Amino acid sequence: MKFEVKNGCFGYKNTKILRNINFEVRDGEVLSVLGSNGVGKTTLLKCMMGLLKWESGESLIDGISIKNIKSRDFWQKIAYVPQAKGSAFGYSAIDMVTLGRSAHLGTFSQPKAEDRDAAERAMEDMGITYLADKLCTEMSGGELQMVLIARALTIDPSMLVLDEPESNLDFKNQLIILETIRKLSKKRGISSIVNTHYPEHALKISDKALILNRDGTNIFGNAEDIVNEDNMKRSFSVQVFIDNFSYMGKEYKSVTPLYLV
Repeated sequence: MKFEVKNGCFGYKNTKILRNINFEVRDGEVLSVLGSNGVGKTTLLKCMMGLLKWESGESLIDGISIKNIKSRDFWQKIAYVPQAKGSAFGYSAIDMVTLGRSAHLGTFSQPKAEDRDAAERAMEDMGITYLADKLCTEMSGGELQMVLIARALTIDPSMLVLDEPESNLDFKNQLIILETIRKLSKKRGISSIVNTHYPEHALKISDKALILNRDGTNIFGNAEDIVNEDNMKRSFSVQVFIDNFSYMGKEYKSVTPLYLV
């Protein structure tokens, strides 16, 4: 599947937030969306999925505008994973994951055995079967984020859309989320669009990157090409140092913020 946005523009009242957004994501690719707070990253996700209406431009799946795709068909291809922080659900993990099957159910239908089976498979794929009976309100941020990703996987989507999935998590849980996204892209061919505040994370998991700037401009391209010191300085108003290093036979990149500019 190819998902793309062509000339997407959006604003509130007299303030233009997104201008001439153009990008595409194909099967198995990970796209990271970077930019400072308030620049419009979450708004972009909502516009591209049709939750907000583009002022001009369009989103397309395999060359077809999503306006011409039935809602149920769309949500069987695209799975949205919202931010876990601040969320409180009185469901057990298995019930929360089963809710992800709603795209396959009728308006008044109840989950069937096959829906429960799909939920259990998704939890097994994520390695979180031990959380099945735990209430979401009692989970850590990392546990809840994994449950929300499992919920999204129950529909066997072609693409995941994740809004800051690693924010407010400790180092271990950040790595678990990042490695999960990469594993899904490489082993199952599921593409992902990920909002993130962390350039280092974008370099770790992404094939492509889209940088949103406060002046309304944006940059799209291969992650390794456009996540660089000059573009980070322009987007975040911070001078950074990007270093390449090897550890135990593997190559890594680090992004160190130095000072404000």
